[in-house]
Amino acid sequence: MFSTVEMAKLLLAGPRQNLDGVLRLCGNLENIHISDYSSETDGMKVGTPHPNANEISTVLTKTRSCIASLKPVNKSGKVSRKEIEKSLSIDANSDSETNLPSQDSKFLQSLEEVIILIENVRACESEIVKLEEQILALKKVAPLGMSLELLTGVKAIEIFVAEISKPSKVKAAFSEIRSDIELLTSEGILAVACESKHSAEVQIILGELGTKPVQIPSGEGKPSKMLESSSTKLAKTIAAMETAQKSMEEWSNKHGRMLLAVNEYLEREEAILTGHVKCAVSEHAFALEAWFPAKSSDLIKSKFKKLVSHVSVEAYVDDHHHHGDHHDEEKPPIEYDNMSPGKPFESLTDLVGRPAYNTVDPTLMVMITFPILYGMILGDAGYGFILFCLAMLLRAKIGHTPFGKTASTILTWMAIWTMIWGLLYAEIFGFIVEDWTIFAGFYDWTYEMTYAFKKSSLGKTLGLGHTYIPFHRADGALMDYVLFSIYFGTAHLALGFLIGFINVFRAHGFLPAFFEKGSWMMILFGGFGHCFRFITDEKYELFTLSTWSAVVIAGIGCLIIGLAVFEKLGWAGGFIMGPIETFGLLANTLSYMRIMAVGVAGVMIAHLANEKGYHMMIEATNPLLMGAFFLLWIAVHLFALALGILSPSIHAVRLHFVEWMSKFHDGSGERFSPFGGRSQHVEVHKS
Repeated sequence: MFSTVEMAKLLLAGPRQNLDGVLRLCGNLENIHISDYSSETDGMKVGTPHPNANEISTVLTKTRSCIASLKPVNKSGKVSRKEIEKSLSIDANSDSETNLPSQDSKFLQSLEEVIILIENVRACESEIVKLEEQILALKKVAPLGMSLELLTGVKAIEIFVAEISKPSKVKAAFSEIRSDIELLTSEGILAVACESKHSAEVQIILGELGTKPVQIPSGEGKPSKMLESSSTKLAKTIAAMETAQKSMEEWSNKHGRMLLAVNEYLEREEAILTGHVKCAVSEHAFALEAWFPAKSSDLIKSKFKKLVSHVSVEAYVDDHHHHGDHHDEEKPPIEYDNMSPGKPFESLTDLVGRPAYNTVDPTLMVMITFPILYGMILGDAGYGFILFCLAMLLRAKIGHTPFGKTASTILTWMAIWTMIWGLLYAEIFGFIVEDWTIFAGFYDWTYEMTYAFKKSSLGKTLGLGHTYIPFHRADGALMDYVLFSIYFGTAHLALGFLIGFINVFRAHGFLPAFFEKGSWMMILFGGFGHCFRFITDEKYELFTLSTWSAVVIAGIGCLIIGLAVFEKLGWAGGFIMGPIETFGLLANTLSYMRIMAVGVAGVMIAHLANEKGYHMMIEATNPLLMGAFFLLWIAVHLFALALGILSPSIHAVRLHFVEWMSKFHDGSGERFSPFGGRSQHVEVHKS
């Protein structure tokens, strides 16, 4: 659950004529990660793609292009391989080593037709842009009433056409050279004709008038007639494009699911035909190395033994415990092993890299702490409800895609925890609702249930004198909110160091784990205890030797040893960097105060919206003022909501990726990529 899938190494060798069958079996199993062979030794070299690979690639290019243009969806589930092979006119019972689509395939013929439609739409779009630019230019010069050939084709005469905002100044500006030019103005446009020797003066005057040059469209005749012709052509082009788009949409609705399935089928075929480049081959034999989930060892052996002469399966064992040792051996790829609720959060872990093999996978912990932390910051039940509605809308629109499913699930958890914290804070759209009739009974009950905590010895010890429900984080419980942020941060960092301890212990043993991670835990707990004692005990001095401060000093000493011996910085590096890095831990801990800072800022913005918008709207007597204040109220809340979605997300991500994961996460793991990919639109092959 907190570790990745255990991998085993697979080595296959056999006659070269069986390589295509081996690769096809690897693709059909969907759990074989083939390692690239890159060297050429002992008569072995990198293989070359199958001759038929180009033919598959040609068809695949067309299907990918259609998918990019049509954006089809598959809401009906996977398509059987028989249906796909039938649509491509592939004889599944033939002895051919490749599944090549037939040119007689009705689906591919239909695909060619829709490709023509796509090309027509693109041509129409290009023509529309051209016509719109032409019409815009014609509208500018049409008021002049001059034919286009006069504006563009007169020899020995230069003509300048420009837009002008102040036509009244034109005559005065050109008064000195009026006899040397021809000037025509009309409705914000002017044309100036002159001999070449006067062109410089004309351009200077046009610049002084602040004119904007107009590019004369090509053509002949009056601009008004050409404008009419271009407008008619534009309307016909738009109509043709809309007709083609409608046909494309109809085709996509009818064949989109099959298009996605065919594309996936062909991608696997292409991988099989080009998979030779991952293998080592000689004139008569081949060999390949791969990784697969160790639990499938018996199945893998039984499947391949008929196709190859040698099958070797070895469980991966990292048997070196010397911290400074560097081995060139290949590490297994990483496949997550999380429960279904945690799978969407794997995308968050991927942002900082998959965990190294045999280390703790933090995905399930991120699934728990990330939405809680986000909700703790935003903490408004009203905003949480809107987020929930957005998540449901996202699920309805694109929930059938892997991205849509992942995004909507993460957003749903964020929304749920925002609503939970909003109820604990008694905040709905910035209003404190504990006294509202509909909520009064509930908060009377929660107050009675939790008020005793402030008087308890634990509450007094922790300094949480205003911690009860409703928790007024921006008012009476502000200091409790600050302390709670620090307590949460300390616990979160401690968890990170504990995971780091486990990772180092697994890889290198107890001593490296103690000096590298245990030292930090000593500094963290010792420093926390020392500061806490200083705040709560008036007689306790900051610079005094006590049990807590001794733990900090011992932790720094262990850290110096860890840096010098196990991190290979040397004693000079250890003594210099040890004390310096200790201050980094203080910064990490205080960084969690952003929970309080960002949370309170959000409350204040929502409160401002209610004070300057809602309450003033209620008090206003003028309907126009009421409308203005209503718009102000909505606008500020929309701003607060947008900020509430973005800002808490950024800070929650930072606290996880920077402050927390830096204490243990390696992120160097290679993604487990099954040869041929995993089926999304095609039924799994029954090997």
